[in-house]
Amino acid sequence: MSALLLRPTKARWLLVLAHGAGAGMSHPFMEKLADELASVGVATFRYQFPYIEEQRRVPDAPAVLTATVAGAVRAATEAAPGLPLLAGGKSMGGRMTSEAAAQHPLDGVRGLVFFGFPLHPPHRPGTKRAGHLLKVTIPMLFLQGTRDTLADLKLLRPVSAKLGSRATLHVIEKADHSFHVLKSAGRSDDEVLEELAETVASWAAGMEET
Repeated sequence: MSALLLRPTKARWLLVLAHGAGAGMSHPFMEKLADELASVGVATFRYQFPYIEEQRRVPDAPAVLTATVAGAVRAATEAAPGLPLLAGGKSMGGRMTSEAAAQHPLDGVRGLVFFGFPLHPPHRPGTKRAGHLLKVTIPMLFLQGTRDTLADLKLLRPVSAKLGSRATLHVIEKADHSFHVLKSAGRSDDEVLEELAETVASWAAGMEET
């Protein structure tokens, strides 16, 4: 796989970060997110799923995706030894990370981070995609926009509650699945990225204290 390691001088965590279904690790959102995370002491290890690497449009089979997640975690450990690990990703990348963690604990990973968990297909509310989360034994951070058509908050809130203390849900007002906000939000997309990064850093710091 191809991968990009961004490790700031004072990194305290390493986030193994998977991309979404429609774009690879070099998508502008992924690059900006990695930069913001670096500014708050979170290193990132971005990587590609095989179908993106091979310039195919259709995502790989779930077994291939979850195996890639596990491989990326191992590679990240070798690339930046000594940093405590988080894992997750944007949309499908986050979901496949949780699927992998539900099947087998990811070595050294202390928490999962979801940037827009795709709870259901667009405008087709349901919770089947959340069933495996009950098998995840480590803390999970859900970062979700109120305008996300892939995650009705009326459904995601009960899912989060069912997971108990393992789950933290952080809601971004007026943000969509790509974390784009309306002008009426009174803030920019860049400010939303800052909030995402700061929330991850704060949540991770909270785990250090427990």
